[in-house]
Amino acid sequence: MWPEAIHRELAAAQIRLVGYVPDAGHKRLIELCQADKSMRAVVLSTEEEGIGLAAGAWLGGARSVLLMQSSGVGNVINALGTIKECRFPLVTIVTMRGEVASNVRQRPGRDERDRTVRTTDALGDERDRVVGDHDACCSRK
Repeated sequence: MWPEAIHRELAAAQIRLVGYVPDAGHKRLIELCQADKSMRAVVLSTEEEGIGLAAGAWLGGARSVLLMQSSGVGNVINALGTIKECRFPLVTIVTMRGEVASNVRQRPGRDERDRTVRTTDALGDERDRVVGDHDACCSRK
């Protein structure tokens, strides 16, 4: 399944710090990261805290990843400017609400997906869309 494939890739990339706001779409990946003794999983109260966590990790010589739901992208819009200005790397894995392990009643439809895509496009961020388990480990090499 895709959480196991992503976890293997994170471990291979020597990711040591995993910031996340609890999310059903990332539930299994979060569990894997919490169980991995080489990673420290840090629960956040807002996605924006994850930007600071990633900056601090980079300054301290560690690699990090930020896990968030698509609705969280809007919560980090101001902090994302810091990444451009300070030139530190940020790897995020964003689940699209209503697509992966989401509560059916919360399906946002195309509007939220479009806002998320437009936000990352406006910042000039690189993005790969992963749709299935195969894509999770083979999207970008």
